[in-house]
Amino acid sequence: MPTSAPNAIGGRPVKRASTRSKRDAIISNAIEIFSRDGYEDSKWADVAKAVGIGSTALYHYFESKVHCLYVILAEALEHHLEEFERVTKASTSFEQALDDAFHAGLRLTDHEMARMRILVSEQGLVAVPRKSEREEAARLLARERLRQLEFAWSTFLVRGMEQHVIPEADPLMLSRALLGLNTSVWHWYRPGGAIPLSQVEDFIVARQLAMVRVESPSA
Repeated sequence: MPTSAPNAIGGRPVKRASTRSKRDAIISNAIEIFSRDGYEDSKWADVAKAVGIGSTALYHYFESKVHCLYVILAEALEHHLEEFERVTKASTSFEQALDDAFHAGLRLTDHEMARMRILVSEQGLVAVPRKSEREEAARLLARERLRQLEFAWSTFLVRGMEQHVIPEADPLMLSRALLGLNTSVWHWYRPGGAIPLSQVEDFIVARQLAMVRVESPSA
């Protein structure tokens, strides 16, 4: 439980940083450092320094650097899925939902881009079993989030095929191709670069729509 300290006014206790907020700070700083320096080249101790805690204190929250990585991957995938479900449920037609989903996948904050950059670089580790119980649980959660995202997209695309909006194709393979085109952006795009994100968004979405042979509703 969080500890308390006297307040300077009125003598009322105030809560210090909670365990949850400290954990969130570790994740946030790890995302910045992993995306900037690369996961393999980054140091776990640098995360502790950025948060303002000792290196040993990290182990109260995460068993290892890879444990933290799996949590970051799971959060990135969960956010992607939540945004996909939000925009597709709000749209009035399949065509509009598809267009909105493509655009939503590229309208990210700098922090979300950094997290996606880690995902595309380190996603392969999700397939590597871990001996540690906590690491393995985090890995399995990340793998499950990936499967949920692919399943949600596949189910959505089947609906478009049944409505004869898009041609019939293997829905899982098509989902992976569309997601792959989206995530490929984060291999090379950096905020503040020569190409604005809005231009990248228009270019990628046009290619995704071409992949499923659908014209943009706004065209």
